[in-house]
Amino acid sequence: MVNTENAKTGCLICGEDIIYLEKAELMKCAVCGKEEKSTAVCRNGHYICDACHADAAYARIKYVCLNTDSKNPVEILEEIAASPSVHTHGPEYHVIVAASLLTAYHNAGGDIDLQAALDAAEMRGKKIPGSFCGLAGSCGAGLSAGIFLSVALKTTPLSKENWGLGMQLTSECLAEIGKTGGPRCCRRDSCTAIKTAVRFVAVHTGICMELPEKILCSHSDENRECLKEKCPYFPRK
Repeated sequence: MVNTENAKTGCLICGEDIIYLEKAELMKCAVCGKEEKSTAVCRNGHYICDACHADAAYARIKYVCLNTDSKNPVEILEEIAASPSVHTHGPEYHVIVAASLLTAYHNAGGDIDLQAALDAAEMRGKKIPGSFCGLAGSCGAGLSAGIFLSVALKTTPLSKENWGLGMQLTSECLAEIGKTGGPRCCRRDSCTAIKTAVRFVAVHTGICMELPEKILCSHSDENRECLKEKCPYFPRK
């Protein structure tokens, strides 16, 4: 049975804290039974694969993105994340960032087929595994911003200018995310990647998306590792 009280941030089965092993071990998903190697497991031994962790969230992403006229990707992210199916931390953010940016870009005048773009972003974002920020030094939110630009500009490995632009945006997002330090917070890192991407895109493409005058987090109580006053989005009294 899912512990709905703590599932937003802890184990989806029992709500306990997630621990990270130094060496990957073969684990069996407590939901679908799939066996695969992973370093993440809860203190009670429950393992949830990425697909089961984020499956319902992907439907939420598509629904929100195809039914909004917002040009503000932070606003779109917040609407997506308001659903109980979207957890405080999880691989779904590797798709949410790209999807939010693609939707705002489209609504701001970007020339893309939004449905096809969202499908491409989901396919690519799902390839970034959970816990990637700590295991590879590359936050999935920053990589998702790169996915957004590659989809929006139809970049391929043989592209010229667009190939470099994608690299520059991803590196700028990761640099900004890294300045805050850890532990990770998917909502914080996603907002930072989106904010960086909006400014980058305005300069390099002329498409002007919107941002809130000030980004304030209303979910710090859901994050056991919240940096509080050290987070740029923590609401200060």
